[in-house]
Amino acid sequence: MPRYHHVYVIELDPDVRFDKHKAGIQANAYVMKYELRLLPDLYEGFNPMTYEDAQQREVEIGIDLRSAGFGVWQA
Repeated sequence: MPRYHHVYVIELDPDVRFDKHKAGIQANAYVMKYELRLLPDLYEGFNPMTYEDAQQREVEIGIDLRSAGFGVWQA
């Protein structure tokens, strides 16, 4: 199976992102506008991967980050 899918973890400006989330706005344009930095330590060891693995890894990373107290929004 082709391994060309990637999962990323991006730190966003939390106040603005939370307001947008509450308003139901989830577009990637907000990542471009409010991105503070990528957090490659949380994902670079997994990429690239199959589509199925990327889907599962995204869920696992989200669970781990929520358990650590982070707010997580997944596309």
